[in-house]
Amino acid sequence: MAKTHSSVKEVIPEIGGKFALDKGVVEVLPPGSQIIEASSFGTSAWTRTARIAIKVPNGSFEQYFLKVQLCLVTKTDTKKLNADNGMQCATEGGEIMMKGECVSMTELHKLAPSFVPRPQTWGKFHLASPVTHFFLCEFIDMEIKMPDPVSFCARLAGIHLSSQSPTGQFGFSVPNCHGKILQSNDWDPSWTSFFTKLLVSFFRIEIGVNGPWPEYQQAFEVIVTTVVPQLLDPLQADGRILKPSLVHGDLWDGNVAINKSTGEPVVFDASAFYAHNEYELGTWRRKGTGFGKAHFDEYLRNVGPSEPVEQWDDRVRLYSLKFNLAHMIGWPAAPFVREE
Repeated sequence: MAKTHSSVKEVIPEIGGKFALDKGVVEVLPPGSQIIEASSFGTSAWTRTARIAIKVPNGSFEQYFLKVQLCLVTKTDTKKLNADNGMQCATEGGEIMMKGECVSMTELHKLAPSFVPRPQTWGKFHLASPVTHFFLCEFIDMEIKMPDPVSFCARLAGIHLSSQSPTGQFGFSVPNCHGKILQSNDWDPSWTSFFTKLLVSFFRIEIGVNGPWPEYQQAFEVIVTTVVPQLLDPLQADGRILKPSLVHGDLWDGNVAINKSTGEPVVFDASAFYAHNEYELGTWRRKGTGFGKAHFDEYLRNVGPSEPVEQWDDRVRLYSLKFNLAHMIGWPAAPFVREE
């Protein structure tokens, strides 16, 4: 009888370790493939990752990148807070995380195939307990460094400009995660309403993780009730139409690289949805993300600010709050972020 693994660390060992592929992964590789090697590769905060080398029936060789859930998904019920301030973990979260990333990467790859690794599929291991899910995509040999702002921002802007929401609304077709955090991404015709629900859901989780702070919570209430509508309502007022654009959703220097073969920029680890395109820039306002003035300038050369133009900087600053909350949830011990 085949052994059932009891943890992801048994499924994929430490960096550089070789392992036998679970049948659930083998079944989604090209039929008739010969497994040359499967070995752990790279690092990830919430998952375990590996590289798979195979020989396909025509004699050529292919490589794939495998990502396996390592943690449970943090989520909140935005309609009703639980006794733990809305924070809970779900064993079904692996499916949400892996499927959500697969669909996110698929939608982005359709629009920019040289910018986004080609997704293969997502699935479930046969021999793992608790239930373990995975995401599989093409393997690209990358150099982890910031790409040239000109080429990077042109490709990113191309996605924002060419994408079309299938419903004409803000949201996404499946639940997905920002890191390990379940995003509120139900379809909504109002960007103000959509962003408010997203921001509130992350704030509730952050309070559950780091504890209450009355002054902080009062300030957040002002932001939600006053600042958000003041800055976002005008985007869809006075006859203005705000196009929902497909965004990567988590663009910091840990999720961008250079394709060693082509020298072109590559992005990965997407948590996509259809948003106001300027939302994408919110994470660039955070300290230590690798993005700076050159990236803002190049992006704005490709896509001008939405009207009202004079509120552009305030809107991007507002969007950065969501990414700060995500950081505080993922790394509760990070110094000074809450205070800032």
